[in-house]
Amino acid sequence: MSRPVQPLVACASLAVSGLLAGCGAAPEVGEASVTGPASRSARAATSPFWVDPDSPAARQIRTWRQQGRDADAEALRRIAEQPAALWPAGETDPGPRIAAAARAARRADRTLLLAAYNIPHRDCGQHSAGGAADADAYRDWIDRFAAAIGDTRALVVLEPDAIAHVISGCTPVELEPERELLLREAVTRLKRQPHTRVYLDAGNPAWIKEPWKLVEPLKRAGVADADGFALNVANFQTDAVATAYGQELSKALGGRHFVIDTSRNGTGPLDGVWCNPPGRSLGTRPTDGTGVRGLDAYLWIKRPGESDGSCEGGPQAGRWWPEYALELARGAGSRA
Repeated sequence: MSRPVQPLVACASLAVSGLLAGCGAAPEVGEASVTGPASRSARAATSPFWVDPDSPAARQIRTWRQQGRDADAEALRRIAEQPAALWPAGETDPGPRIAAAARAARRADRTLLLAAYNIPHRDCGQHSAGGAADADAYRDWIDRFAAAIGDTRALVVLEPDAIAHVISGCTPVELEPERELLLREAVTRLKRQPHTRVYLDAGNPAWIKEPWKLVEPLKRAGVADADGFALNVANFQTDAVATAYGQELSKALGGRHFVIDTSRNGTGPLDGVWCNPPGRSLGTRPTDGTGVRGLDAYLWIKRPGESDGSCEGGPQAGRWWPEYALELARGAGSRA
Protein backbone atom coordinates (compact mmCIF):
# COMPACT_ATOMS: atom_id res chain seq x y z
CA MET A 1 0.00 0.00 0.00
CA SER A 2 1.30 3.42 -0.90
CA ARG A 3 2.24 5.71 1.92
CA PRO A 4 1.14 9.37 1.91
CA VAL A 5 3.32 11.60 -0.21
CA GLN A 6 5.83 13.56 1.86
CA PRO A 7 7.65 15.91 -0.52
CA LEU A 8 10.27 16.95 2.00
CA VAL A 9 12.64 18.28 -0.63
CA ALA A 10 9.87 19.49 -2.87
CA CYS A 11 11.16 22.94 -2.76
CA ALA A 12 14.78 22.42 -3.30
CA SER A 13 16.90 25.29 -4.55
CA LEU A 14 16.00 25.97 -8.15
CA ALA A 15 16.80 29.64 -8.42
CA VAL A 16 20.42 29.51 -7.35
CA SER A 17 22.42 32.34 -8.85
CA GLY A 18 19.85 32.77 -11.59
CA LEU A 19 20.03 29.13 -12.63
CA LEU A 20 16.27 28.76 -12.93
CA ALA A 21 14.86 30.44 -15.95
CA GLY A 22 12.70 33.36 -14.91
CA CYS A 23 14.34 33.77 -11.53
CA GLY A 24 16.75 36.47 -12.61
CA ALA A 25 20.14 35.98 -14.19
CA ALA A 26 23.26 36.14 -12.08
CA PRO A 27 26.50 37.88 -12.92
CA GLU A 28 29.35 35.82 -14.34
CA VAL A 29 30.81 33.63 -11.63
CA GLY A 30 34.10 35.04 -10.43
CA GLU A 31 36.27 35.35 -7.38
CA ALA A 32 35.09 38.60 -5.84
CA SER A 33 34.48 38.38 -2.12
CA VAL A 34 31.56 39.75 -0.15
CA THR A 35 33.83 40.84 2.63
CA GLY A 36 37.23 41.22 1.01
CA PRO A 37 40.52 39.34 0.88
CA ALA A 38 40.84 38.82 4.63
CA SER A 39 37.58 36.89 4.84
CA ARG A 40 38.46 34.94 1.71
CA SER A 41 41.73 33.88 3.35
CA ALA A 42 39.89 32.85 6.50
CA ARG A 43 37.52 30.67 4.49
CA ALA A 44 40.41 29.07 2.63
CA ALA A 45 41.90 27.96 5.92
CA THR A 46 38.76 26.16 7.07
CA SER A 47 36.73 24.98 4.08
CA PRO A 48 37.67 22.72 1.15
CA PHE A 49 34.60 23.86 -0.81
CA TRP A 50 34.14 26.78 -3.19
CA VAL A 51 32.08 29.79 -2.08
CA ASP A 52 29.93 31.45 -4.73
CA PRO A 53 30.65 35.21 -4.57
CA ASP A 54 27.47 35.98 -6.53
CA SER A 55 25.05 33.92 -4.48
CA PRO A 56 21.68 35.48 -3.62
CA ALA A 57 22.96 36.08 -0.09
CA ALA A 58 26.05 37.88 -1.35
CA ARG A 59 23.99 40.09 -3.62
CA GLN A 60 21.56 40.83 -0.79
CA ILE A 61 24.42 41.97 1.41
CA ARG A 62 25.52 44.46 -1.22
CA THR A 63 21.97 45.75 -1.57
CA TRP A 64 21.44 46.12 2.16
CA ARG A 65 24.74 47.95 2.60
CA GLN A 66 23.69 50.42 -0.06
CA GLN A 67 20.45 50.90 1.86
CA GLY A 68 22.23 51.42 5.16
CA ARG A 69 21.05 48.12 6.64
CA ASP A 70 24.51 47.29 7.93
CA ALA A 71 23.40 45.12 10.87
CA ASP A 72 21.27 42.94 8.62
CA ALA A 73 24.06 42.70 6.06
CA GLU A 74 26.50 41.65 8.75
CA ALA A 75 24.16 38.89 9.96
CA LEU A 76 23.73 37.59 6.42
CA ARG A 77 27.49 37.05 6.10
CA ARG A 78 26.88 33.84 8.06
CA ILE A 79 25.22 32.52 4.92
CA ALA A 80 27.13 34.30 2.17
CA GLU A 81 30.56 33.23 3.40
CA GLN A 82 29.74 29.51 3.48
CA PRO A 83 29.87 27.18 0.46
CA ALA A 84 26.53 25.89 -0.79
CA ALA A 85 25.55 23.71 -3.71
CA LEU A 86 24.60 25.06 -7.11
CA TRP A 87 21.34 23.69 -8.53
CA PRO A 88 21.20 24.19 -12.33
CA ALA A 89 17.75 22.60 -12.37
CA GLY A 90 16.03 25.10 -14.62
CA GLU A 91 18.59 25.11 -17.40
CA THR A 92 17.94 23.17 -20.60
CA ASP A 93 21.72 23.19 -20.92
CA PRO A 94 23.34 23.31 -17.47
CA GLY A 95 26.79 23.39 -19.01
CA PRO A 96 27.55 27.12 -19.16
CA ARG A 97 26.69 27.82 -15.52
CA ILE A 98 28.52 24.78 -14.23
CA ALA A 99 31.55 25.47 -16.41
CA ALA A 100 31.79 29.05 -15.10
CA ALA A 101 31.59 27.85 -11.50
CA ALA A 102 34.08 25.07 -12.22
CA ARG A 103 36.60 27.59 -13.57
CA ALA A 104 36.23 29.71 -10.46
CA ALA A 105 36.56 26.70 -8.18
CA ARG A 106 39.75 25.61 -9.96
CA ARG A 107 41.24 29.09 -9.62
CA ALA A 108 40.45 29.03 -5.92
CA ASP A 109 41.72 25.44 -5.57
CA ARG A 110 38.42 24.39 -4.02
CA THR A 111 35.83 21.65 -4.54
CA LEU A 112 32.64 22.60 -6.37
CA LEU A 113 29.33 21.54 -4.76
CA LEU A 114 26.49 20.63 -7.12
CA ALA A 115 23.02 19.12 -6.95
CA ALA A 116 21.68 17.36 -10.05
CA TYR A 117 17.90 17.78 -9.94
CA ASN A 118 16.20 17.15 -13.27
CA ILE A 119 14.88 13.58 -13.20
CA PRO A 120 11.70 13.07 -15.31
CA HIS A 121 8.47 13.37 -13.27
CA ARG A 122 10.38 15.30 -10.61
CA ASP A 123 8.65 15.94 -7.27
CA CYS A 124 5.46 14.12 -8.28
CA GLY A 125 3.88 17.27 -9.69
CA GLN A 126 4.20 19.29 -6.49
CA HIS A 127 6.07 22.53 -5.61
CA SER A 128 9.18 21.66 -7.63
CA ALA A 129 7.43 19.76 -10.41
CA GLY A 130 9.20 19.51 -13.73
CA GLY A 131 12.38 17.81 -14.77
CA ALA A 132 13.50 16.45 -18.11
CA ALA A 133 10.79 15.70 -20.64
CA ASP A 134 11.77 12.06 -21.00
CA ALA A 135 14.60 9.59 -20.48
CA ASP A 136 16.61 10.67 -23.51
CA ALA A 137 16.31 14.32 -22.56
CA TYR A 138 17.61 13.46 -19.10
CA ARG A 139 20.54 11.52 -20.52
CA ASP A 140 21.50 14.52 -22.64
CA TRP A 141 21.11 16.88 -19.65
CA ILE A 142 23.26 14.79 -17.32
CA ASP A 143 25.89 14.40 -20.03
CA ARG A 144 26.12 18.18 -20.38
CA PHE A 145 26.14 18.54 -16.59
CA ALA A 146 29.05 16.11 -16.22
CA ALA A 147 31.04 17.41 -19.17
CA ALA A 148 30.93 20.95 -17.79
CA ILE A 149 32.62 19.83 -14.57
CA GLY A 150 35.67 18.77 -16.54
CA ASP A 151 38.61 17.91 -14.33
CA THR A 152 37.54 20.24 -11.51
CA ARG A 153 37.20 18.68 -8.08
CA ALA A 154 33.45 18.36 -7.55
CA LEU A 155 30.93 16.73 -5.24
CA VAL A 156 27.49 16.01 -6.72
CA VAL A 157 24.35 15.10 -4.79
CA LEU A 158 22.30 13.18 -7.33
CA GLU A 159 18.56 13.76 -7.63
CA PRO A 160 17.10 14.77 -4.26
CA ASP A 161 13.80 12.96 -3.61
CA ALA A 162 14.10 10.53 -6.53
CA ILE A 163 14.57 7.30 -4.57
CA ALA A 164 12.43 8.33 -1.59
CA HIS A 165 9.52 9.13 -3.89
CA VAL A 166 9.73 5.62 -5.31
CA ILE A 167 9.58 4.12 -1.83
CA SER A 168 6.80 6.41 -0.62
CA GLY A 169 4.59 5.38 -3.54
CA CYS A 170 4.54 8.82 -5.12
CA THR A 171 6.29 7.75 -8.33
CA PRO A 172 3.99 5.52 -10.44
CA VAL A 173 5.06 1.88 -10.33
CA GLU A 174 5.44 1.67 -14.09
CA LEU A 175 8.03 4.46 -13.99
CA GLU A 176 10.20 2.97 -11.24
CA PRO A 177 12.46 0.81 -13.46
CA GLU A 178 13.21 3.73 -15.76
CA ARG A 179 14.01 6.03 -12.85
CA GLU A 180 16.42 3.55 -11.29
CA LEU A 181 18.06 2.95 -14.67
CA LEU A 182 18.50 6.69 -15.26
CA LEU A 183 20.05 7.15 -11.83
CA ARG A 184 22.41 4.25 -12.41
CA GLU A 185 23.43 5.69 -15.77
CA ALA A 186 23.88 9.14 -14.22
CA VAL A 187 26.23 7.75 -11.59
CA THR A 188 28.28 6.08 -14.32
CA ARG A 189 28.41 9.24 -16.44
CA LEU A 190 29.37 11.54 -13.58
CA LYS A 191 32.08 9.17 -12.38
CA ARG A 192 33.76 9.44 -15.77
CA GLN A 193 34.94 12.85 -14.62
CA PRO A 194 38.32 12.26 -12.97
CA HIS A 195 37.76 14.23 -9.76
CA THR A 196 33.99 14.01 -9.22
CA ARG A 197 32.40 12.37 -6.21
CA VAL A 198 28.75 11.32 -6.42
CA TYR A 199 26.26 10.74 -3.59
CA LEU A 200 22.80 9.35 -4.36
CA ASP A 201 20.08 11.09 -2.39
CA ALA A 202 18.39 8.89 0.23
CA GLY A 203 15.79 11.21 1.76
CA ASN A 204 15.80 11.83 5.50
CA PRO A 205 14.97 9.95 8.70
CA ALA A 206 11.57 11.63 9.11
CA TRP A 207 10.42 10.56 5.66
CA ILE A 208 11.57 6.97 5.14
CA LYS A 209 11.69 5.90 8.75
CA GLU A 210 12.97 2.37 8.09
CA PRO A 211 16.45 2.53 6.51
CA TRP A 212 16.19 -1.02 5.19
CA LYS A 213 13.54 0.12 2.70
CA LEU A 214 16.19 2.18 0.92
CA VAL A 215 18.70 -0.60 0.49
CA GLU A 216 17.50 -2.40 -2.63
CA PRO A 217 16.33 0.76 -4.47
CA LEU A 218 19.69 2.39 -3.83
CA LYS A 219 21.49 -0.70 -5.07
CA ARG A 220 19.41 -0.76 -8.24
CA ALA A 221 20.16 2.95 -8.70
CA GLY A 222 23.91 2.34 -8.66
CA VAL A 223 25.02 3.24 -5.16
CA ALA A 224 27.79 0.63 -5.37
CA ASP A 225 29.43 2.68 -8.13
CA ALA A 226 28.81 6.00 -6.41
CA ASP A 227 30.84 7.38 -3.52
CA GLY A 228 27.87 6.92 -1.20
CA PHE A 229 24.51 8.48 -0.36
CA ALA A 230 23.20 11.83 0.88
CA LEU A 231 20.78 12.52 3.73
CA ASN A 232 18.63 15.40 4.98
CA VAL A 233 18.71 17.47 1.79
CA ALA A 234 16.50 20.53 2.35
CA ASN A 235 15.29 19.09 5.65
CA PHE A 236 15.85 19.89 9.31
CA GLN A 237 16.83 16.66 11.07
CA THR A 238 19.64 17.16 13.57
CA ASP A 239 23.19 16.01 12.98
CA ALA A 240 22.82 13.32 15.64
CA VAL A 241 19.61 11.88 14.20
CA ALA A 242 20.86 11.96 10.61
CA THR A 243 24.21 10.45 11.57
CA ALA A 244 22.67 7.53 13.46
CA TYR A 245 20.34 6.86 10.55
CA GLY A 246 23.19 7.13 8.06
CA GLN A 247 25.34 4.69 9.98
CA GLU A 248 22.52 2.16 10.06
CA LEU A 249 21.91 2.50 6.33
CA SER A 250 25.65 2.41 5.63
CA LYS A 251 25.96 -0.89 7.46
CA ALA A 252 23.12 -2.35 5.41
CA LEU A 253 24.87 -1.20 2.24
CA GLY A 254 28.17 -2.83 3.08
CA GLY A 255 29.82 0.27 4.49
CA ARG A 256 28.94 2.91 1.89
CA HIS A 257 29.87 6.39 3.04
CA PHE A 258 27.44 9.31 3.29
CA VAL A 259 27.07 13.09 3.56
CA ILE A 260 24.53 15.17 5.50
CA ASP A 261 22.88 18.47 4.57
CA THR A 262 23.25 20.68 7.63
CA SER A 263 22.22 23.96 6.03
CA ARG A 264 19.14 24.62 8.19
CA ASN A 265 19.17 22.04 10.97
CA GLY A 266 20.67 24.06 13.81
CA THR A 267 17.37 24.03 15.72
CA GLY A 268 16.12 20.72 14.38
CA PRO A 269 12.68 20.07 12.84
CA LEU A 270 9.39 21.68 13.79
CA ASP A 271 6.70 19.06 14.42
CA GLY A 272 7.11 17.57 10.98
CA VAL A 273 6.65 20.88 9.18
CA TRP A 274 8.90 20.77 6.12
CA CYS A 275 7.84 23.90 4.20
CA ASN A 276 9.48 27.09 5.49
CA PRO A 277 9.07 26.27 9.18
CA PRO A 278 9.62 29.35 11.35
CA GLY A 279 12.20 29.58 14.09
CA ARG A 280 14.85 27.48 12.37
CA SER A 281 18.57 28.23 12.20
CA LEU A 282 21.75 27.47 10.32
CA GLY A 283 23.47 24.18 11.03
CA THR A 284 27.05 22.95 11.11
CA ARG A 285 29.32 24.71 8.64
CA PRO A 286 30.31 22.73 5.55
CA THR A 287 33.39 20.64 6.19
CA ASP A 288 34.93 17.31 5.27
CA GLY A 289 36.40 17.02 8.76
CA THR A 290 33.45 15.38 10.51
CA GLY A 291 35.38 13.13 12.88
CA VAL A 292 32.73 10.45 12.29
CA ARG A 293 33.65 7.22 10.57
CA GLY A 294 31.83 6.84 7.26
CA LEU A 295 30.48 10.41 7.31
CA ASP A 296 32.41 12.16 4.56
CA ALA A 297 31.09 15.69 5.00
CA TYR A 298 28.60 18.10 6.45
CA LEU A 299 27.33 20.13 3.50
CA TRP A 300 24.95 22.96 2.71
CA ILE A 301 23.03 21.44 -0.18
CA LYS A 302 19.83 23.43 0.25
CA ARG A 303 20.86 27.07 -0.02
CA PRO A 304 19.68 28.86 3.15
CA GLY A 305 17.22 31.61 2.37
CA GLU A 306 15.66 30.04 -0.69
CA SER A 307 12.00 29.24 -0.21
CA ASP A 308 10.56 25.75 0.19
CA GLY A 309 7.36 26.82 -1.54
CA SER A 310 4.37 29.11 -1.28
CA CYS A 311 3.67 28.41 2.37
CA GLU A 312 4.20 30.32 5.63
CA GLY A 313 4.18 33.52 3.57
CA GLY A 314 7.01 32.41 1.32
CA PRO A 315 7.47 32.83 -2.44
CA GLN A 316 7.41 29.88 -4.82
CA ALA A 317 9.94 27.09 -4.46
CA GLY A 318 13.55 28.06 -4.95
CA ARG A 319 12.98 31.82 -4.88
CA TRP A 320 15.29 33.90 -2.71
CA TRP A 321 13.51 35.08 0.44
CA PRO A 322 15.72 37.56 2.33
CA GLU A 323 13.51 37.73 5.41
CA TYR A 324 13.72 33.98 5.91
CA ALA A 325 17.46 34.04 5.28
CA LEU A 326 17.87 36.66 7.98
CA GLU A 327 15.76 34.61 10.38
CA LEU A 328 17.98 31.58 9.77
CA ALA A 329 21.15 33.60 10.23
CA ARG A 330 19.94 35.05 13.52
CA GLY A 331 18.34 31.87 14.79
CA ALA A 332 19.18 30.93 18.35
CA GLY A 333 20.57 27.57 17.25
CA SER A 334 22.73 28.85 14.39
CA ARG A 335 26.16 27.26 14.28
CA ALA A 336 27.57 29.15 11.30
